[in-house]
Amino acid sequence: YYICMALDLGEMSLFIALIFSIASTWGSYYYSDKIVLSLNKARPATKEENQKLVNILEALVVSSGVSTTPRLYVVEDAQPNAFATGRNPENAVICVTTGLLEKLDYYELEGVIAHELAHIKNYDIRLSAVVTVMVGLVVMLADLCSRAMLYGGGRDSDNNKGNAIVMLIGAVLLLLSPIFSKLMQLAVSRRREFLADATAVEFTRNPDGLISALQKLDADSHKLETANSSTAHMYIANPFKKKEKGLKKLADWFSTHPSVEARVEALRNIK
Repeated sequence: YYICMALDLGEMSLFIALIFSIASTWGSYYYSDKIVLSLNKARPATKEENQKLVNILEALVVSSGVSTTPRLYVVEDAQPNAFATGRNPENAVICVTTGLLEKLDYYELEGVIAHELAHIKNYDIRLSAVVTVMVGLVVMLADLCSRAMLYGGGRDSDNNKGNAIVMLIGAVLLLLSPIFSKLMQLAVSRRREFLADATAVEFTRNPDGLISALQKLDADSHKLETANSSTAHMYIANPFKKKEKGLKKLADWFSTHPSVEARVEALRNIK
């Protein structure tokens, strides 16, 4: 939308942006698993190589009531982490890193897989797509309203003062609306992590396994080489190892994940 405005395409900008938004959302919805797996250079897991992982998933599928077993993929990376993708349980994928398989014991690995299976059962990928589209819509509407106030004001000089105030309010809203929209998107993402943790405990009946796994993931110092800002929210733990000091509360607002301390406390409250 902003590229079109920069090219001075006028009213066509919104139409072009909407077409692009619909096409990109449709493509990411139907091909999200292939896109994300390609970005992360994932390979299919095999029974011969990953028997323990396959056994854990099959048992969890039974206990969760999910109708279709998700496909399993592995990423060659030292950081222990995992994510789920796919538009619904019938087209779902769970992907883990080799670091996760090497560093977690059976019950910790079970907790992580249960968390990812919970995302699938709760349709979190679909919700994420809807929220992303809504955030983009808010930004475009804010810009349209500010332009309408700027160029559509009355020509009567007596109204100039009133128009200036309205324009000022519009400018403030234009600046703040993308920030508030992004905060809303991040808040939804964090709440779904709490929900996935709680759902995972329903599957395993063992909060200690997930608690221990989260603490190990948080303590690990390796960087996930394939991670990027567009897929960071998908992982069970933030793949970017940033230890914020000082403005921790502000950092939490702009994080895709709740802190491990908050998640562990919530899991202990379940116990």
